[in-house]
Amino acid sequence: MTAAELAALHAAAFTQDRPWQEAEFASLLDSPFVQLFTRPGGFALTRTIAGESELLTLAVDPSCQRQGIGRTLLRDWLAALPADCASAFLEVAADNQPARALYTGENFAHIATRRAYYARIDAPAVDACILRRDLTHGHCGDPAALTTKSG
Repeated sequence: MTAAELAALHAAAFTQDRPWQEAEFASLLDSPFVQLFTRPGGFALTRTIAGESELLTLAVDPSCQRQGIGRTLLRDWLAALPADCASAFLEVAADNQPARALYTGENFAHIATRRAYYARIDAPAVDACILRRDLTHGHCGDPAALTTKSG
């Protein structure tokens, strides 16, 4: 996917927030340690460095939601992590119940809260829940089938 395609899909998926712009995606895609995972109808953008990995964003086209694409992308990311990666983390809006359920269902635990982190277009800011999953050797699945772009 191109930076323009990522920005368009992100805007479709995140209608309450300021969507990321094409230039932001282009910059991230050119950054070291950044990986892009794609599936039809969605993508995940991650950064892995110094023994930890962060899910920067995960977006699924609204017409494709509730079909397991987000879960597959999340698992693609986790399966691709190097064996020496000790933890995976992410931030999610406190009011995004479907995403929170996805992440907790994949063994991510709430470790902290950033108050009023997500600015809303026509509503008060929403807290960000910081979630982490501690990893152990052997946490990876089979990354052979992944569609990734590493920076």
